[in-house]
Amino acid sequence: VSTEHSSGERGYRTPGLRGAQTSTLFRAVNPELFIKPNKPVMVFGLVTITVCVGYLGYLHAMKENNEQLYEAIDGEGERYMRRKTSKWD
Repeated sequence: VSTEHSSGERGYRTPGLRGAQTSTLFRAVNPELFIKPNKPVMVFGLVTITVCVGYLGYLHAMKENNEQLYEAIDGEGERYMRRKTSKWD
């Protein structure tokens, strides 16, 4: 009876680059290849990035909305709201 399967190979126990021969400099420059994924930190980062991008989009939408209307006065002196136009449009 062969005992090769019971002892296993090095590549099956440590998948990826964790089992490969690398230098300390390579491990220091690329730590994400050797550290196990941490799901709570990944979820926190994803939520944080999503909130930041959503907030920036909200600020952009509010800025554009405020810039499009202004109060104008016509020839008879009546006030009304008017959309801003550009000479380039």
